[in-house]
Amino acid sequence: MATTEETEAVTDRAEQARVGARNRAPEQLAEAGREDENALSSRPAADSARRVAGHGVLATARRWWRQLTSMRTALLLLFLLAVAAAPGSLLPQYNLNSDKVDTYYQQHPTLAPILDKAGLFDVFSSPWFAAIYLLLFVSLVGCLTPRIRVHVRALRRTPPDAPRQLSRLRVHREYGVESEPAEAAKLAQKKLRGARFRSALRRHDDGSVTVSAEKGFLRETGNLLFHFSLVAVLVGVAYGAGYGWHGGRLIMQGADNGFCNTLQQYDEYSLGSRIKGSDLPPFCLTMTGFHASFQANGQPLHYSADMTYEVPGQGGSHRYNLSVNHPLRINGASVYLVGNGYSPVIRYTDRYGRTQTTTAPFIPQDGNFTSNGVALFPDANVDPKTGKRNVDLQMAFQGVFFPTTAKKGGQASTYPGLRDPGLMLFAYRGNTGTDAGIPHSVYTLDQSQIDNGQLKEVGKPRLLRPGQSWTLDDGTKVEFVGVKRWATLQIRRDPASRIMLIAGIAMLAGLLGSLSIRRRRIWFRFTPDGAGSAVSAGGLARNEYSGFADEFDRLVGAAGGPSRTPPAADAAEARSGPEGATQARSSAEGATQARGKD
Repeated sequence: MATTEETEAVTDRAEQARVGARNRAPEQLAEAGREDENALSSRPAADSARRVAGHGVLATARRWWRQLTSMRTALLLLFLLAVAAAPGSLLPQYNLNSDKVDTYYQQHPTLAPILDKAGLFDVFSSPWFAAIYLLLFVSLVGCLTPRIRVHVRALRRTPPDAPRQLSRLRVHREYGVESEPAEAAKLAQKKLRGARFRSALRRHDDGSVTVSAEKGFLRETGNLLFHFSLVAVLVGVAYGAGYGWHGGRLIMQGADNGFCNTLQQYDEYSLGSRIKGSDLPPFCLTMTGFHASFQANGQPLHYSADMTYEVPGQGGSHRYNLSVNHPLRINGASVYLVGNGYSPVIRYTDRYGRTQTTTAPFIPQDGNFTSNGVALFPDANVDPKTGKRNVDLQMAFQGVFFPTTAKKGGQASTYPGLRDPGLMLFAYRGNTGTDAGIPHSVYTLDQSQIDNGQLKEVGKPRLLRPGQSWTLDDGTKVEFVGVKRWATLQIRRDPASRIMLIAGIAMLAGLLGSLSIRRRRIWFRFTPDGAGSAVSAGGLARNEYSGFADEFDRLVGAAGGPSRTPPAADAAEARSGPEGATQARSSAEGATQARGKD
C-alpha cells in the first residue's frame, strides 16, 4: 500500500521530471517515468525475489498479511463494524435495559428467540462482533506502523530544491527586484517562515539562490491521529470488556425494598472477563420516593428518584436525587435511572382469615402506562390445624393497571399520571406452578398451568379502585390497597470511558485536520541580473483548493514581487495549462519589445 508521504514524494519527482523534460535525454525520461509509475502503484513494494517467492507457507502468510493490512481491507472491516453495530441501536439490549428485552419477547414470541441465539440482544459482547473489531485492530496497526516511519522521515527531510523551470508550474510569477540574490532570498525566507512554512535556502555555483518552502504536514499528522484514535477506541472497547461490569435491578419504593451490590440481588448482570463477583464495590441503595411530571398530552417532562445510599467506611447514609442523565457516582460505580412504573399493593385474605400483602411491579405497555402484571399467593389457604399447604388452593391474580381509568370503561389508561387509578383483576385458583422449580417470568402467569386445567379462573374480572375489595366465591377477599412506584436501575462500571472520551476528541481533531489542512510547496529562484535579481517563483498544491493562488499572491507580494499574474497569462493558463500560459507570456513580451522599437 502506497502511503500518503510516499505518494507525495513520488509526485514531487514526477513534477520535477516534467518541469525539466526539455533538458533530459529520452532514455532518462523513460526511466524516470517507470520509477514514478512503480512508486505510485498501490501494490506493496517488493523486489523481484519476493514477487517470485513461490507458494510456500511463508509466501502465503505474507500475502494474507499484506491483504489484511491494506487500507482497502481496513475500510471494509470498518464498514462491517458499522453494519454489525446497527442492531445494537435498533434492538433492545440486555446491558442497557433487560425489561425492554422481556417486552420484545412478549411482542415477538417467535422472532425473539432466534435473535437472542444470534446475539442480537447483546451485540457488543457477541463473539462475531469481537472478531470484527479484533481484525480491524490488527489491520489498522499493520497499516499505520509503516506510515509513521514514512511520515517521520518526511518531517525530518528538508524541502526539495526548486525545479529547473518554475514557469511550467500552474501557479508561478516572474519579476525583478533591485536587491542582490542573497539578500532577496533571505527576505523571502523570512516571510515564508512568518507564514509558518518550513523553508530551506540553497546557494548554487551559477550565483543563483533558491528558497524552498513547504507547509501542510499536519494533514498527514491529522490523518494518522484519526486512525490511531480509532485504534484507541478499539483498545478501550477491549479494556472495558475485560474490566468493566454492569447489572440491572428493579427496585421498589420503600425502606424494606433496599438493594445491596451483590450478584445475588441483581435481576441480570454481566461481568468482564477479568472481574469476579467479589470485585464488586460494596454499597446499598434504597428508593424513598419517586417524582414524575407529564405534559397535558401525556409526554413525560421529568423523572427523578429520591435515593439513600450507604458505603462502608463513609459513616451513615447519604441522600441523592437520581434523575435521567444525572447518575449517582458511588464507590467507583455509576447508577443510572433507566425506567419506571407502578406497583399496585394487593392484600388477600384467605378462607382461614390470614392476610397476605404483596407489592407487584406491573410493566407498562404504552405511553400512558397501561401496565400488566401478576400477584401470586402460593402460601394462601394453609390449614392452621395441620400446617399443610394445598397446592390446589393457591391464588393468583392477573391484572391490568390504569393510572387514569377511562370514564367509558376502556381497556387502556388515558394519562400516565395517577389521576384516577384503577386495577382490573382476573382471579385464578389452583396450582400456580411455583413449586415445580421451572423458571418463568414473574410478570405473567404460567400459561401451561392454565392450559392443563391446574389453574382455573374464578368468577368474572373486576375493576377496583384504591381501597375497594372483591369477595370471591369461597368467601376469600382481595383488596386494592394503593399504588407505589418502582424504578429500574442500571449499575455499571466502565473503566474505559475516559479512554473513549479522549480517543473521540482526538479522532475529531484528526479528522478536522486531515480535511481542512492542505499540503503545498513554494519555490523562489533569485538569479543575478545586473545590479538586482531576476526572480522566478512557483507553487504547487498537493491537494487542489481554490485559495492556493491567493495565498501564493500574498507571499510573492510580501517577498517584493507583483501581487497578480498578468491577465493574458491567467486566461491562457486556464484554457490550456502551463504551456498555454508560457506561449501567452512570450507573445506579451514580444509585443512589448515591438512597441519599444517603434
